[in-house]
Amino acid sequence: MSTSPHSNTPATVSLPTDEKLVLKVIPMPRDVNANGDIFGGWVMAQVDLAGAVIAAPYAGGRMATVAVNEFIFKQPVRVGDILSFYGKLVRIGRTSITVKIEVYAENFRAQGSYIKVTEASLTYVAIDDTGKPREVPQPTLKN
Repeated sequence: MSTSPHSNTPATVSLPTDEKLVLKVIPMPRDVNANGDIFGGWVMAQVDLAGAVIAAPYAGGRMATVAVNEFIFKQPVRVGDILSFYGKLVRIGRTSITVKIEVYAENFRAQGSYIKVTEASLTYVAIDDTGKPREVPQPTLKN
């Protein structure tokens, strides 16, 4: 965790330029744990939704989350933070699609500075109507 040299608040960061903004949400009081921070599980669910937005165009149909390869909570999320979920495609396999998601928090009252609160890597698998893995359609090369 990096902090600003003059306080105990996390250092602000620049938003990624090589990733796509796929989701923005504001957690509400119903999403807090006993400490007053946002439940990690709530953040995980939002990350899964954001990852699905990245994977869906490649899946060519139904897909399911099969692995959370990495999930790192870097900072707590507070009620009223504006969360921005950025993602990118990492890999397309025979039946699977791996994506990276980074989550940035912006204070609702002091918008314009961001801190990275979470990063994750998830793998989705393309499935048929019976739930069995199927091949991911491979893009065709155009001449």
